[in-house]
Amino acid sequence: MDEDLLRTLTPAVIGILVRRGADFAAAEDAVQDALVEAVRAWPTDPPRDPKGWLVAVAWRRFLDSTRSDAARRRREDLVEEEPAPGPAPGVDDTLQLYFLCAHPSLTPSSAVALTLRAVGGLTTRQIAQAYLVPEATMAQRISRAKRTVSGVRFDQPGDVATVLRVLYLVFNEGYSGDVDLSAEAIRLTRQLAVAIDHPEVAGLLALMLLHHARRATRTAPDGSLVPLAEQDRSRWDTGLIAEGVEILQAALARDRLGEFQAQAAIAALHADAPTAAETDWVQIVEWYDELVRLTGSPVVRLNRAVAVGEADGARAGLAELAELDASLPRYAAVEAYLRERDGDLEAAARLYAEAAQKAANLAERDYLTRQAARLNARPS
Repeated sequence: MDEDLLRTLTPAVIGILVRRGADFAAAEDAVQDALVEAVRAWPTDPPRDPKGWLVAVAWRRFLDSTRSDAARRRREDLVEEEPAPGPAPGVDDTLQLYFLCAHPSLTPSSAVALTLRAVGGLTTRQIAQAYLVPEATMAQRISRAKRTVSGVRFDQPGDVATVLRVLYLVFNEGYSGDVDLSAEAIRLTRQLAVAIDHPEVAGLLALMLLHHARRATRTAPDGSLVPLAEQDRSRWDTGLIAEGVEILQAALARDRLGEFQAQAAIAALHADAPTAAETDWVQIVEWYDELVRLTGSPVVRLNRAVAVGEADGARAGLAELAELDASLPRYAAVEAYLRERDGDLEAAARLYAEAAQKAANLAERDYLTRQAARLNARPS
């Protein structure tokens, strides 16, 4: 059973049912039923045309559901005749499905769940496990999301930036349960890049590949965080790095810079450095300048302060940091790092401990706690 093929075909099959007149929620439910049937039937009786098979089974499930519904009479014309079996239509509605699942009326968490279900072809159970919530909770979230977008016309133009942010949210979840969400986000972004020729889609794909290339070195065997400067660069995936850089260069050559391209350029500079000491921090600061111009994000400016501290010295970084709001996430951690670089170890230890209390996850908290303990244990 080729589960990857099933998941790849899912958005196209949903799109065909919607084109035939099914509303989105009903189409998605029918396709999920067809996927379950495929898992049961294909190992012993594989179809010659997998997409056509899924369309036929999903359409029959939709018709059965519609005929049994109390609103049958309002859909009489739609269900009067079932299309004759045959090859599935060649129209690919995958791009519109991306737009629909990232509709502005949805919350980010709902858009992510719906994208993984309708575009990614994951089951509700898989998505629930990945996000560490009960399956019933995820089912309700997906159901509400489907109801929200069911009235949206399928041929309306969508917002590429919103789709990319949803995919980036998926990527940053990493790995949990039996689903590798980082790999899934890369797969979906590759699929999107086929459907739309857009430099920011390429920029996001390049960024994902460059980050994913370092994945094996981000944690120690005991699960503790390993900062970028201490990672074993010989274990970075050079194939992914080369692919990411190639995709990024092609995107940048189009001279339509966006935030994901700028982030990918920073990641590429890190990947290009043979050692942490050889990192081109001056260029990285220049790319952060572009990111600040594009986004105005305080978080980008916080990261830029770190880069300035590396390029021009810790005091220059602290001067940049002083212009930002101290309530920003990771502000204390950044200040602790720069204070330590500047030789103020007592202040750095205090700030590391403060940052640990505000950490967003256990691994980060443990890392910051260890940094505080390291400095506090120094000879007086």
